[in-house]
Amino acid sequence: MARQPLPLGTYGKIRTYQVATGWRARTKFRDYDGVTRDVERLGKTEAAAVRVLKEALRDRTTPVDSDGIKPDTKFREAAEVWLKDFQQAIDAGKRSPTSRETYESRLNGLVLPAIGDLRVRELTVPRLGKVVAAAQRLHSSSTAKTVRTILSGVCGLAVRHGALASNPVRDIQRLDGGKKVRSRALSFDELADLLSKLDSDEVAVHHDLPDLARWYAGTGERTGEGLAVHWHHLDLDAGTVDWAGSVIRVKGEGQSINLGKTDVSERALPLSSWLVVMLKERRVRLAEKFGVPHDELAGPVFPNTLGGLRDKHNTLARWREFRQRAGYPWVTFRTFRRSVATLLDEAGLTAREIADQLGHSKVSTTQDVYMARRVTSRKAADALESVRWSRP
Repeated sequence: MARQPLPLGTYGKIRTYQVATGWRARTKFRDYDGVTRDVERLGKTEAAAVRVLKEALRDRTTPVDSDGIKPDTKFREAAEVWLKDFQQAIDAGKRSPTSRETYESRLNGLVLPAIGDLRVRELTVPRLGKVVAAAQRLHSSSTAKTVRTILSGVCGLAVRHGALASNPVRDIQRLDGGKKVRSRALSFDELADLLSKLDSDEVAVHHDLPDLARWYAGTGERTGEGLAVHWHHLDLDAGTVDWAGSVIRVKGEGQSINLGKTDVSERALPLSSWLVVMLKERRVRLAEKFGVPHDELAGPVFPNTLGGLRDKHNTLARWREFRQRAGYPWVTFRTFRRSVATLLDEAGLTAREIADQLGHSKVSTTQDVYMARRVTSRKAADALESVRWSRP
């Protein structure tokens, strides 16, 4: 009967030999790739040689290629490899540049100062758990989740390189963000009052906020999505708008449009009639401003003062200033999105129809995989007819 192999991650009998420089301790170790290899260490005494060998066996993982991440690679070096892989995913259109900026910021600010010089083999559940817990205690649950994602990404890459047997982040205690505070939606009267104050606020008008707020109130699009819409995305005769991507600010590149990673880009939204009227009036005004025929107007529907892409962060700052003056400090552009969802729900639309209007990738996995993304139901546009405020 053939001898049974050693269990994975275990070693056999340790043998010692006296050599010219001291003692050699030697044994066989069955690596995590199933191959049994000879492992030996030297020491000045027999006990020292055995001790050094046992330490090496304790820290041993599957051997890796010389060009990859090794058990003795520092975490900061492994993180650099992970960021390079992330950049390749960005170049392939699979990840967002803003995600890299967020991860790199948290990596440099929170993770590397804590564990940057640890070796990959030293990345244990307790050590990594402390990093995540500190991020939650000193910052927020959202920051802690980002830190956990970074740690999981780097450790997962180390596993794929054979430097770790498993990803220790999987065993970190789940984050408890506490009870979530449900965001408010604007009531019909609040929305009417807010838009009225917006129209009469000279500073807000100067910063071109009234039409933009109506766009969000009439479509439920995300902030960056509204700023990405160009005139060629609109069909004002049919009353639809094609999804145009989302404006993002990329470090070193400025404003750009991210086209996303899902089939949401295939959808087109129907527009309520009052929103079509607003857009036609806006097209005439902007054409006069930029000195072109209105039917030749190009560029963003909500541009900056030079006609280019509007900076999302500057726009949000201008909105924060207005909402304080108007007495609505809790209203963000996302509040309009929530309000649209509430209006559609009260109008009796299905969860699928609301998800299509808001651009959610799925209501359920089955619907996400098998349902087409073209022009969504006219019920959404009809329900939003109630948002019919005109300028004084």
